[in-house]
Amino acid sequence: MTSMRRERNREGVTARQDKTTACIPPDPPNIVTDRLNLALSSSGPSFILSLCPNALYMIQAPILFAAPDQEIGTLGYPTDDSRATRCHTTAVDGTCPKCSGAQLRNIQVNGNCAGAPPAGGEANIEMGGPNSKQLIEYVHSYDPRSWSCLHIAEGGFLCNNIVVQNNDIGHCGSDAFQQWADGISVSCRSAIVRNNVVSLVTGTTDGGIVLFGSPGTMVNTLLGGINMVDVIPWGGNYVGTVVQNNTIVGGLATDSDSAIQKDCQNVDDVIIKIGIAIGPQTWFGRLFLAVLNNMLTGAFGYGIVVTSARNFNVQGNKLVGNISFIGSRGPNCSASNPTPASTAFVVGLANVTASTLQSDFQPVQDAKGLTCVQPPPGGNFWPYGGNPS
Repeated sequence: MTSMRRERNREGVTARQDKTTACIPPDPPNIVTDRLNLALSSSGPSFILSLCPNALYMIQAPILFAAPDQEIGTLGYPTDDSRATRCHTTAVDGTCPKCSGAQLRNIQVNGNCAGAPPAGGEANIEMGGPNSKQLIEYVHSYDPRSWSCLHIAEGGFLCNNIVVQNNDIGHCGSDAFQQWADGISVSCRSAIVRNNVVSLVTGTTDGGIVLFGSPGTMVNTLLGGINMVDVIPWGGNYVGTVVQNNTIVGGLATDSDSAIQKDCQNVDDVIIKIGIAIGPQTWFGRLFLAVLNNMLTGAFGYGIVVTSARNFNVQGNKLVGNISFIGSRGPNCSASNPTPASTAFVVGLANVTASTLQSDFQPVQDAKGLTCVQPPPGGNFWPYGGNPS
């Protein structure tokens, strides 16, 4: 396998000047895990581990980055289903203390090829750690047995400047109670998360993109829901975080359109419960900067909910195309807390301080635990969709 020369631009994206000429095949499968890990551990910095297109790798343990600037990818860098597929929960781990510059590119990760039940442990893909300038791009991650399809870990708060781009994520998790999973979970300072697709029906059952503090992180252009609700591990520090110019697409009708219908049924009864959630109490839960110019379309429980937040600027967010707010009070809603009616923009003013919100937010007494809402029990509620632009 030949080595590659590569250059990074200022945003951490890699330009390629050569191509690898060989790939490591998946056969014999009983030793493929050892062969892949040996190639990484014995080759040193800048080694490129090429997998074969259209190949299925039935690994038995995570594949571990072992040195700076190593890469794992599919030969030829395809972006379709010909990308090599790895089957294993926590299939790739790039969190070693010397894994700065690691690149995961153009592969697929199926966390549950064998159809096993949910399990504890880590995400399908674990990157980040005490490292910088990693790149995850054109990766399809789906069906994790644990809590997330892709996790960028904080690494003792040393993780910084990681780029997560052009990935397609989902399905992640189950609709069964407390068996949900995130799409992309980010706990890394000054990360860039952009141009990722996290769709609703084939996407996630918890949060589409979840920021665990991640000070200085920018999230651009995704299809899914965004959560800024976690105090752990950064102590609620969202300083410098910007969430802007995203299109969040909720549930849409699945029956045939007609000249007289604007709404109809969705055979999967799907909605996004909260398009953008700011503050832990929206997610069953104080300290928590800009949520700007995002667009929402489709069916939601709530568009944007703000509670238990400080120093947030929420401006210029819009409803576009066909949209409806159809969440109904579910069996897991607290009997002691009122659940506000589904609507676009909700703020629990009692616990929001020093924040600037656009004028169409509706104040409510209590905005706790709004993920307890569920789709209505039948009826023609879902709007017909299409390209929200």
